[in-house]
Amino acid sequence: MVVFRQEMVEERMGDCWSRTKDQFDNLEKHTQWGIEFVERYTKFVKERSEIELSYAKQIRNLSKKYQPKKNSKEEEENNKYSACRAFLSTLNELNDYAGQHEVIAENLTSQIISELTRYIQELKAERKSHFHDGRKAQQHIENSWKQLESSKRRFERECKEADRAQQYFEKMDSDINVTKADVEKARQQAQMRHQIAADSKTEYASYLQKFNQEQNDHYHTLIPHIFQKIQEMEERRIERVGESMKTFAEVDRQVLPIVGKCLDGMTKGAESIEPKHDSSQVVESYKSGFEPPGDVEFEDYSQAMKRTASECSLSNSRAESKPDKPTGKSKGKLWPFMKKSKLSLKLGAGSEDFSHLPPEQRRKKLQAKVDDINKDIEKEMDKKDALIKMKDVYVKNPHMGDPSSVDPRLAETGQNIEKLQLEAQKFEGWLAEVEGRMPVKSEPPQRQSVLYETQNSVPSNDNCAQDRESPDGSYTEEQSSEAQIKVPNVEFDDEFDDEETLPTIGTCKALYCFEGNNEGTISVMEGELLYVIEEDKGDGWTRVRRNEEEEGYVPTSYVEVFLDTNGKGAMTYI
Repeated sequence: MVVFRQEMVEERMGDCWSRTKDQFDNLEKHTQWGIEFVERYTKFVKERSEIELSYAKQIRNLSKKYQPKKNSKEEEENNKYSACRAFLSTLNELNDYAGQHEVIAENLTSQIISELTRYIQELKAERKSHFHDGRKAQQHIENSWKQLESSKRRFERECKEADRAQQYFEKMDSDINVTKADVEKARQQAQMRHQIAADSKTEYASYLQKFNQEQNDHYHTLIPHIFQKIQEMEERRIERVGESMKTFAEVDRQVLPIVGKCLDGMTKGAESIEPKHDSSQVVESYKSGFEPPGDVEFEDYSQAMKRTASECSLSNSRAESKPDKPTGKSKGKLWPFMKKSKLSLKLGAGSEDFSHLPPEQRRKKLQAKVDDINKDIEKEMDKKDALIKMKDVYVKNPHMGDPSSVDPRLAETGQNIEKLQLEAQKFEGWLAEVEGRMPVKSEPPQRQSVLYETQNSVPSNDNCAQDRESPDGSYTEEQSSEAQIKVPNVEFDDEFDDEETLPTIGTCKALYCFEGNNEGTISVMEGELLYVIEEDKGDGWTRVRRNEEEEGYVPTSYVEVFLDTNGKGAMTYI
């Protein structure tokens, strides 16, 4: 019965340890799966970050690919047309849009990938520590059980030995043939065995008590505590994954306002497209300034058959009395429609005075050239002023520098200014010719033309007359003693009060100051707004009105005219 009970206890203890061990194995597998899940999610976020970086790089390359090259014709077109400016705005916004995807990749890396990578290492170390404590506790309780079993077997063995010694003593004591010494010896042996058995019993009881206490601690304190830690570790892991998933969405949400602004910028750029403005820019760019050709006259060859001899003589005499018409008039009017190759050969393409271009285009090129030269003159003048000031400082403070050291630079600057001024006068002369400021044959009636001058000191291809006010508003009256072209002294129509008040056909803005010293002209200030009452009729003057009492002529090149769409005015042909 005792043996059977012992076997039941051993079997029960073995089942407990086996179940505990199985639970540890299950928890170990599950926690390992949890770590692998975190690693898998980290890998997913890392690949997403790489995709964002790759996408941002491709978007940036796409935006850069279609950006206009600096100082190129394409850049000029982009600044000119609203559709091109809208496309450029889209490219810039797209570049910013790519930057937001880079921000997403950066935040994913810093807020999720790096944090989870570090957390996985900490999780592995914590898991290893918990299972190490569990195995240690399991090993300890197993060792205690082994000690208890050993003590119990020893107690059992000593009890059996004590029983045998007691039986031997009783047998010796009842045998009359055994000496008293042998009996005494058997009695002492039995007592000794009983004492050893008692000691074994005490030891077994002590080990049993100790084991029960340790077993109670093991199953009610240590193992539950370890399991609790593992459970908390697992909950933290799940919570950390949830936070990472939330951060994954927040990273995208954080850039949505900026992405929205980028998209709004694209929309705003698209809404700023002005088709009419772009088409007017095309007209302005390619406007030639040529007048349309006149009607082709009908040449009636049948009249020769019907005429009489006298009629033919009369008509011939009339024809001889009429001035000959210039030959090739129709061809001259139609020459803007020639092929570019013939046109270039005729006009000398690429010449310095842009004579290979149509009048309007030539005027624009010459005006731009004059503006550039004037800007260079202003820079050189500023440089000269700075050098003069530096020289004055050196004169007043010799210890700071030698005043004579500035003279070569001053001389060089003066030469540059002189060259630029000569260049400006040359281009202004060509510009004056294009704008019709130089009279060729005769002046329109009721106009007073200013004196056109030529300066032999100014190099020019055609020695054209020059009488152009400088853009700074000064009016040049200097005349050359060698060459001077005079025109008949025709008066401006100064009887404005006797005429019917002319209607306003538009407005204009003064680009430069004009003193208006001559009779019939009106002085204007730079930036002043005036009413246009008569367009330039080809002589370079525009009639304007300031108020009901003040009106007069100003140089057309000095104002920017804005004609009303329903007002009268000359039509320009492309």
